[in-house]
Amino acid sequence: MASDTDNSTIANLRDSLCSEATPLPVRFRALFSLKHLARHETGDRALEAIDAIAAAFTSPSALLKHELAYCLGQSANLAAVPYLEKVLADVQEDPMCRHEAAEALGALGNDENLDILRKFRDREGEEVVVKETCEIAIDRIEWENSAQRKAEKLHQSDFASVDPAPPMPDSEQTVEDLEKTLMDANLPLFLRYRAMFALRDLASPPDLPTAVPAVHALAKGFADSSALFRHEIAFVFGQLSHPASIPALTSALSNLQEASMVRHEAAEALGSLGEEEGVEDILKRFLHDEEKVVRESIIVALDMADYEQSNQAEYALIPEGPKVAV
Repeated sequence: MASDTDNSTIANLRDSLCSEATPLPVRFRALFSLKHLARHETGDRALEAIDAIAAAFTSPSALLKHELAYCLGQSANLAAVPYLEKVLADVQEDPMCRHEAAEALGALGNDENLDILRKFRDREGEEVVVKETCEIAIDRIEWENSAQRKAEKLHQSDFASVDPAPPMPDSEQTVEDLEKTLMDANLPLFLRYRAMFALRDLASPPDLPTAVPAVHALAKGFADSSALFRHEIAFVFGQLSHPASIPALTSALSNLQEASMVRHEAAEALGSLGEEEGVEDILKRFLHDEEKVVRESIIVALDMADYEQSNQAEYALIPEGPKVAV
């Protein structure tokens, strides 16, 4: 049974996350704290953390709502499914949020989610980014529940995230082989994503001999026609925090013709590189960008950059006691 202190912790984090008066970086830190609790706690405490995350879907911020969906997908808890289905099914919701809800349903891996994903993959007039995400999520769930998965030997990744696609299985494939798969627009997106995450793993740790070539191969993905694909490249660069990605990320952020979902992801990836010289100055140039989601991402990215230059143990604010400072 959870203690009063435990219950107060979640309640205070929920209050911080859901209040429009709370500064956005503090809301993000509260969210990441709740994500940790949703993933690692059990029983009622995990359910309370999931409910707290979902309560913030009333926010007008597409950036925050898309991050809520991502965190629910990382929870490994099927209690998140109804909240995610509601976001995906709301055709008035921002496509970036709906895409993230579809991706999160894929991450949860439950084959009972296939029907709703197929519905919106096949829906006439559906946003391309939502259709493509549903396609990948379907493929991921089918892979997760397949004999193929059991037969594959996967490399142990340095990253704890549940990704939209698993990396390619261990093989003798080179960076060049994976780049060829990554950039082949005739292949299914799921397969190209598998190459993407295999390249990510070849770039970590950053001193691997394959790291810089893998980063350069990934950067070529910014030339793809799919905004969803380009945004995932930026996400992977955020995970890697490799300095060799800075030029490509800066170019993506600086391109005012680029989709906002790509630019926002590039901004946050640069935030993870905040200790590198010149990165904060690059970010500050876009504090007054015309796109709200980009402006908000810059605010969060600059907070991340401050964290990168500090000695804090983790980018979150799980408190020691019942009170959360905001």
